[in-house]
Amino acid sequence: MAQKGKIFVVGFGPGDFKHITTRAVEALQQSHMIIGYKTYVELIQDLVSAKSIISTGMTEEVSRAQEAVRQAEAGSIVSVISSGDAGVYGMAGLVYEVLIELGWTEATGIEVEIVPGISAINSCASLLGAPIMHDACTISLSDHLTPWNLIAKRVEAAAMADFVIALYNPKSGRRTRQIVEAQRILLEYRSPDTPVGLVKSAYRDRQEITMTTLAEMLEHDIGMLTTVIIGNSTTFFYDNKMITPRGYQRKYTLGEEKQPLRPHQRLKEENEPWAMNQETGAARNDFATDPNANRIKPSLAITPQPKPKKSSLEMATAALAKVKGTNAVKVTSKLVQQKIESVFELAVSPGVANKFFTPQQMMTLAEVVGEEGTMEYTPDHQIHLKIPTSEPGEITAKLREVGFLLTPIGDVLSLKACDFCYGEKTDSIPYAEEIQEKLGGMSLPKTLNIGFNGCGMACYRAVFDDIGIVYRKSKFDVFIGAKPVGRTAHAAQPVVEGLEPEQLIPLITDIIEEYKANAHPNERLFKYFKRVKKILHFTYQDMSSKIKVEPAPCGD
Repeated sequence: MAQKGKIFVVGFGPGDFKHITTRAVEALQQSHMIIGYKTYVELIQDLVSAKSIISTGMTEEVSRAQEAVRQAEAGSIVSVISSGDAGVYGMAGLVYEVLIELGWTEATGIEVEIVPGISAINSCASLLGAPIMHDACTISLSDHLTPWNLIAKRVEAAAMADFVIALYNPKSGRRTRQIVEAQRILLEYRSPDTPVGLVKSAYRDRQEITMTTLAEMLEHDIGMLTTVIIGNSTTFFYDNKMITPRGYQRKYTLGEEKQPLRPHQRLKEENEPWAMNQETGAARNDFATDPNANRIKPSLAITPQPKPKKSSLEMATAALAKVKGTNAVKVTSKLVQQKIESVFELAVSPGVANKFFTPQQMMTLAEVVGEEGTMEYTPDHQIHLKIPTSEPGEITAKLREVGFLLTPIGDVLSLKACDFCYGEKTDSIPYAEEIQEKLGGMSLPKTLNIGFNGCGMACYRAVFDDIGIVYRKSKFDVFIGAKPVGRTAHAAQPVVEGLEPEQLIPLITDIIEEYKANAHPNERLFKYFKRVKKILHFTYQDMSSKIKVEPAPCGD
């Protein structure tokens, strides 16, 4: 019987070795494999002794969780790492979701241990002073997985309730408006002078701390590595510190040598008149001061309402309760329940060689996408569709009926063919269509594009795709391993010239199957070729620029 592996989901805190827990270090050192976002792997690499380290890019969390489960089921001890705490916007939930989909149970499945770490709200608060001394909440402004309208409601609710608020993922290169909108909402409920602390890269080499106000916070640099902490109505600045009182001023007065009431006296009802009466459940209204009083008028008017008349259902429930001698259960129609919506994603195109859309096809797209879906045209002559629906079969049937070629979106194989000079050079089209039929949409470790040119001019830049195929003099030239994007982009390596047409499909199939079987998750073909040095009988050659180029901030 094969030995079961184990998954540690490790939160290593802000990144400084002094703030990582002993258990986290033990877990990392016990692991055979470390999996994490490349920046986080670099932060803890001096602590690990694992034989295998898999680092991937941002937004690839699901594939990291899937790979961890796969390796653990094969008997390995795996650490999936997160900065901060793995259970706060980290990897813990994703690992459990992947396991649940596979039918995992704690009693019979692989062992999972969540190793806690210091979350950003805590590490950043320690650098600012003491801003989280009263009720607080965390809100992520990233709308990649959460609808923005829901995020906006949470920001407004937190502002209305006078929470100290920690904003995670406040801004990125693409997401620039969310923090602006959050500030607008907050200013409806908070004073413009409300203290705000901005902490970037807490406890790391490039740590930056900025004290500002709600009105002026957007004048400072805010990015993905920044945590924004917004004070409540009582937060203040003192000697370059951001401090929120505990809220117990009525219980004792700071600065007095002795508390006016001893602990056993303070807990008596007469000395805590603002507290809820434990028998009646009532509290005195004269202590419920509105922190937003005399401030900017909120967008949602909050005014005392007359006591509503009971509905027939409420009266019937009350009457039934009296007959049974029980207390009536309060009936409410304000149950908050966020709708979970299924979104169907796919790519459509007119065909492998055809680049012309018909009016009927465009009308069908408008019909199936509707008001709620989206259409995005891509450089690959495809339109990506995102359609809220519970009936994907009906949509695909309508699209196929008007002649669309349908392919999945994600880490799949895509064929990018030229237009064959608008059909004048048709000799190689059957081979392109056979590749699409046999391999198109295949699930792979990372998106893989095959570029196909129908003549030796190669005007469609096939040599800048993961695999390039050029039809020339009735035979094929094959290229492998282009780096298609980035400041260090380069063409693919030529591996075959003058390949007989009947040999093309078997060769491409063999290359794809080797890559699929052996590549790491999220490893592009050019990275795989560089790592293993040989695909089939083709030896890797460095095609990158020999001129030194400053590395990109993401480390790619």
